Amino acid sequence: MSASTILQELREMSNYLGAEHRGYAIIGEGNTSARIDKDRLFVKASGTCLATMGPADFLEVSISKVTRLLDSKEATDDDVRETLKSALTDPAETRMPSVETMLHALLYAYPEYNFIGHTHPVFTNSVLCSVHAEEAMRGRLCPDHIVVMGRATVFVPYVDPGLVLAREVRDRVRAFIDKENQPPKAIALQNHGLFALGSNARAVMNITDMAEKMSHILVGAYSMGGPRFMAAADIDRIDSRPDEKYRQERIA
Repeated sequence: MSASTILQELREMSNYLGAEHRGYAIIGEGNTSARIDKDRLFVKASGTCLATMGPADFLEVSISKVTRLLDSKEATDDDVRETLKSALTDPAETRMPSVETMLHALLYAYPEYNFIGHTHPVFTNSVLCSVHAEEAMRGRLCPDHIVVMGRATVFVPYVDPGLVLAREVRDRVRAFIDKENQPPKAIALQNHGLFALGSNARAVMNITDMAEKMSHILVGAYSMGGPRFMAAADIDRIDSRPDEKYRQERIA
């Protein structure tokens, strides 16, 4: 896929996720990105609005230059800013990439991901800002929940956005893969929002849509005494069924 085609799909995905009637992100909320090649990505420019993003509102960034700061224990906010600025492939660019660019960049270490969408959906954040956040996000409610969002979601307790969050997500994604033997499709950030991860733009939109629908159901289920999550054996069955694998491929 050419860079221009990737950029067009990223713009369309961003506009979809930012559409006001969906309630996933308003004003300057959220961020999106797409992998261009092994060491480059497009990412939302800081302060732009997903609903109205055009091709010029995405910045091209070097993945390796962004992620090299991850293991620097002495890194300051100024170091993060300078790293993000120096990672821009256009030296004449004066805008800054999203504060979460580092998190996007580290996730592209996994070849399964080509598009990423980070949003703050109303019902999803209703759950993530509740005392039931971790329990709710780890469970599965129905077969379509599994087909679209996978067996489980990575849950991340609240940490400071930016470098600290990127490190925490890196560690929790690694632990998830060690346990599940597959990369996650979603990352739920307590008191923050959702990251949807996909091989294509449609997958990211589907995951975000399903996360919000399931969160809407969860809010209702907790109001009626609490959700009844699917048993592990039932989740395994749906996750391994050939017909569900086929359906999963078709809808993405």
